[in-house]
Amino acid sequence: MTPLILGIISICCYIISTVLLIKDAVKNKSGTLSIILAWLAVCLHFSYTFSIFQQLENFNFSLFNTASLISSLVAFLLLLATLRNPVEKLGLIVFPLATLALLVDLLYPEKAHAIHISSWQMGVHILSSIIAFSLLNIAALQALLLAIQERQLRKRPIKRLIQTLPSLQTMESLLFQMIGTGILFLTVSLASGFIFIEDLFAQHLVHKTILSIVAWITFTCLLIGRMKYGWRGQTAVKWTLAGFILLMLAYFGSKLVLELVLQRV
Repeated sequence: MTPLILGIISICCYIISTVLLIKDAVKNKSGTLSIILAWLAVCLHFSYTFSIFQQLENFNFSLFNTASLISSLVAFLLLLATLRNPVEKLGLIVFPLATLALLVDLLYPEKAHAIHISSWQMGVHILSSIIAFSLLNIAALQALLLAIQERQLRKRPIKRLIQTLPSLQTMESLLFQMIGTGILFLTVSLASGFIFIEDLFAQHLVHKTILSIVAWITFTCLLIGRMKYGWRGQTAVKWTLAGFILLMLAYFGSKLVLELVLQRV
């Protein structure tokens, strides 16, 4: 199948899966068909990305294609998490975002920005960066849902969607698991960058490096605060969102300016 057809079918599966998740939330139950369709959507999304790779004989790291790749990985990691934890309701946010990213990539094809991965060291750096961002993306979404859940539990009546979520304690535990794993991959990304990239503070990399380091410090402080002072609730939410915003600016800030504003790659 062509990339266009793969993308369209993937979008349809994402949409149907989201609709079924909404239906399950309204009926206060957990269904399997929505997750099966989500797996199909992610597999087709990966196939779309691989077909683009075959056409270019390399990875395309243009803004929209990168956003599409990361959104598919976020959806994939979420589905893996659902195998052990009841976090499928996060799909109500993740799957529409993946749909939007893939749709924009299909509608507005950009000039290819291929990056040749010449060594396994560079591959480790790029892969760990993408995985770290994806995991911390899920953590940020988890933090938002946790904030909404905490606020709604103080009100009566409690909304049906909130009733389908795990307990606050479970949600917080899952949040810090995601952050801890994300920090691990972010550490690998930064360490491999310092070791294997000749000038990590070159003009076109300095903002990415500094913002990524500040994000790493932010998330690390949050984990230390959790262990030493028992940080939780709104404090954890604020620190998580602050760290993710820094990381998002590091990953997408320059791409947004260079490719959309300055029309450069």
